[in-house]
Amino acid sequence: MANKASDLAHRLARNAEAVCRHYLPNGRREGRYWMVGDVRNTPGRSMYVRLRGPDSGKGAAGKWTDAATGEHGDLLDVIQESCGLIDFIDVATEARRFLGLPQPEPDNGAKHRPAPAPTGSPEAARRLFAMAKPIQGTLAEAYLRERGISALHETSSLRFHPSCYYRPDTHRPTETWPALIAAVTDLDGTITGAHRTWLDPSGFSKETLGRAPIDTPRRAMGNLLGHAVRFGVAQDIMAAGEGIETVQSLKLVLPNMPMAAALSAAHLAAILFPDTLRRLYVACDGDPAGKGAMENLINRASAVGIEAIPLSPLLGDFNDDLRRCGLDVLRQNVRVQIAPEDVDRFLQAVRSTGREALPG
Repeated sequence: MANKASDLAHRLARNAEAVCRHYLPNGRREGRYWMVGDVRNTPGRSMYVRLRGPDSGKGAAGKWTDAATGEHGDLLDVIQESCGLIDFIDVATEARRFLGLPQPEPDNGAKHRPAPAPTGSPEAARRLFAMAKPIQGTLAEAYLRERGISALHETSSLRFHPSCYYRPDTHRPTETWPALIAAVTDLDGTITGAHRTWLDPSGFSKETLGRAPIDTPRRAMGNLLGHAVRFGVAQDIMAAGEGIETVQSLKLVLPNMPMAAALSAAHLAAILFPDTLRRLYVACDGDPAGKGAMENLINRASAVGIEAIPLSPLLGDFNDDLRRCGLDVLRQNVRVQIAPEDVDRFLQAVRSTGREALPG
């Protein structure tokens, strides 16, 4: 396989400019280099690809370096990252297609590769989450911290994808943006869906709060009804809210309480309860839809013998409270709303652990 990869890389290098124009169209030629933002075709100038040079060694054609991150590689890497591919066989197939080379004969003894997952299906959601990477040190972590979430708790359900596809509508071409990817799971932990928050690679602003400047920077896929993005495993007590940012803001003051983000008011009202649950805190957004969802969820919980307690923010939601009022005000507002026995069990933990660092 190494020889096959080397041969393809050399062939691509002999056509380096054509490769860049096709896979990195957001860049442009400057002298002997193709300049672009990064290997995932982000607009910018920090990455440069050598268009001319020897077949190997120092200054070889087709080699690239990203001055901002220190990443480097060859044109096979460009194809892999710009197309969002994972397996080398897919990268090689795409490279041969571009070069006009014949594809290898199929190996009848090899295992059949799985068929593409239907768009928007739970299987497509599982594959997307598998393609993403942990959020530590990524733009996704920076996004949450810019939202005031200074310590992240139980974030195994959150990942980062550097170039997640975004289709504005059926009449416009697909775009790629970095994205926070959240796994939606059932009560057994099986992934049933995924939620994408596309992020602005240029950073945080008060206007966008770090989200990408696109029409719909948040979208969900898969089977969502009754399920949620979960932070911890619920037993007897849990909290549920709409947004990931809302729930992670509450996690700052109740770090050991299991929580779930249902992602919308309608899905919050329909969230399923663990059999062992006896008390449910409902984080209510301040808009009419949020208040209606809270009332419906409290009625459902009460009908099956679960004590349901609303948690109301001072502003629009608990992330607004955190960003505009500060952690101490958020903690005090939550303290007076939770059951006295849960103050000792959950809220006191903040005093002993402080602002925890992101877990490894």
